[in-house]
Amino acid sequence: MPDSSTIATHADVVNAIRALAMDAVQKANSGHPGMPMGMAEIAAALWRRVLRHNPANPTWPDRDRFVLSNGHGSMLLYALLHLTGYDLPMEEIKRFRQLHSKTPGHPEVGVTPGVETTTGPLGQGLANAVGMAIAEKLLAAEFNRPGHAVVDHRTWVFVGDGCLMEGISHEACSLAGVLGLGKLVAIYDDNGISIDGKVAGWFRDNTPMRFAAYGWNVIPNVDGHDTKAIEGALAEVLAENGRKPTLICCKTVIGKGSPNKQGTDGVHGAALGEKEVAATRAAIGWTHAPFEIPEDVYRAWDQRARGADLESGWNARFAAYEKAHPEAAAALRTRLAGALPAGWKDAVAALVAKSNEKAETVATRKASQLAIEALAPHLGNGFVGGSADLTGSNLTNWSGSKLVSDTQLGNYISFGVREFAMAAIASGMSLHGGFIPYTGTFLTFSDYSRNALRMAALMKLRNIFVFTHDSIGLGEDGPTHQSVEQVSSLRLIPGMDVWRPCDTVETAIAWAAAVERTDGPTSLVLSRQNAPFVKREAAAIDAIRRGGYVISDAAGARAAILATGTEMSLALAAQKALAAEGVAVRVVSMPCTSVFDRQDAAWKASVLPRSMPKVSVEAGITDFWRKYVGLEGACIGVDRFGESAPAAEVYAFLGVDAAHVAAAVRSVL
Repeated sequence: MPDSSTIATHADVVNAIRALAMDAVQKANSGHPGMPMGMAEIAAALWRRVLRHNPANPTWPDRDRFVLSNGHGSMLLYALLHLTGYDLPMEEIKRFRQLHSKTPGHPEVGVTPGVETTTGPLGQGLANAVGMAIAEKLLAAEFNRPGHAVVDHRTWVFVGDGCLMEGISHEACSLAGVLGLGKLVAIYDDNGISIDGKVAGWFRDNTPMRFAAYGWNVIPNVDGHDTKAIEGALAEVLAENGRKPTLICCKTVIGKGSPNKQGTDGVHGAALGEKEVAATRAAIGWTHAPFEIPEDVYRAWDQRARGADLESGWNARFAAYEKAHPEAAAALRTRLAGALPAGWKDAVAALVAKSNEKAETVATRKASQLAIEALAPHLGNGFVGGSADLTGSNLTNWSGSKLVSDTQLGNYISFGVREFAMAAIASGMSLHGGFIPYTGTFLTFSDYSRNALRMAALMKLRNIFVFTHDSIGLGEDGPTHQSVEQVSSLRLIPGMDVWRPCDTVETAIAWAAAVERTDGPTSLVLSRQNAPFVKREAAAIDAIRRGGYVISDAAGARAAILATGTEMSLALAAQKALAAEGVAVRVVSMPCTSVFDRQDAAWKASVLPRSMPKVSVEAGITDFWRKYVGLEGACIGVDRFGESAPAAEVYAFLGVDAAHVAAAVRSVL
């Protein structure tokens, strides 16, 4: 063991990454050693000299954000966190990819200290990074004052060939160029290898020209194993004026150091094997046992003192800022904490009371806009919305909306026709902190952004996804745009609350619940066609927050009709028709099934007694409703694609009407 006077060589410093990567993957017999071994010099140059971070406080507000978009190379990040001094001991490195370890197969935010976002689905980390950079830019423009730059950090993201092949990279990076995200830096690991082999057989883009066309600053042809060249590129970034995002193109050898597998797909996604691990140790001159890091190497990597100094300096700057601008400092603290403003509950109560009093029959997309108009002023610039080129249809704007541009602070983003990137960028903004983002598109296009919605739920992010034109009710655009399976498919995402409100009052409460929720995302599913206002008792209004409640009861009810959204009017009409026949029926509104499922057993039994036959009605796939009506119940819905015709004609043609609902009730009695 070297004594305290020993100074580690640069080769040992970078080879520590290679050793940890190959040892952890070998022990797990699972993982991707090639990228960590190939990016070792790049990672060392960034993390030891440039990245502003503090291992003792991974959530320091003005830290640089680091995203590993090529998240399959997770051992690179785990090695960096361990070596620089984060709370990630060697025992966790040894438990790579094992149950309940802090070193899962792909980085997961909230599991490993220092991990900023969950990555693995390629390209999404890059889009998250764009969101983080947008958040930094907006916060800086709003809160910094002359002589007081308290929001001043960069977002760094490692990307590989796979990230750049994914279409989301085009969506996100194109928008990043338009918005002039000068503190966003992507470092491209150009190793020319993916799982199927040499990418030249399927990926021949001129990447530097592509990013230059987006409006990025591009630093091409950097030798990813030449530390001085890498440091020169990083220095060039730091000297930039901050008007353009930067792409640094680094040519690397995947699996660098492995004498028989480097530069091949054989080192991409599999353990090297014991013989090749031994050969690699000899080739790179690493004489230490598996998982053994010499003290001099640890000292060379240790960032705890530097990190403490960086954070201490920021704390002093923030104290001076707070003294000079106390109101702004207090507002920034509130924003970063994600706290709702004083008077929020009163604002919600006023909106609900007004909605109930006005009793308007409007499309729920319009009811949503009315809710935004009422609530947004209380949330300030931290409430940032946007739409994928459908603002006039989604109605996600309000009177105080101000467009975000490369030169303008605002609270509304025109994402263009980029649904996938929009959802992932919103997640990046949420992860950064200081914002409650909401986005809009047609419900049928939720499929374009599906995996980003799933990732938002996996990360338990405070995102709000507005989806309008929610069913066959959009009419003439036909089956390509008429959603039938999308509502049910969104409900299947664990942790995603899906609200499909039936009128202005339910829409107002759905919006309030979405804003208040801090443990996961919410989808608001809204109609193009009008939804009649439903008059209800005060107790029923209070019960909306339970996700499912009795909206209209009848003495001696013999059956229950469950409905959501615009189909509520069909349920109520069927109830009335059956009453005329002497058949008493209860109508249950189920605006959010997941919230209802979280209620206690007594509440659920009071709304849906086990002994009461049940019928569901929703203009979509019926299978989902079997969990509530049972095999003995009946479901009115749409188990096929729609038709191009006016909405009323489509509903009638597909049998989603009051007459069919009433007939279904008779069938179950």
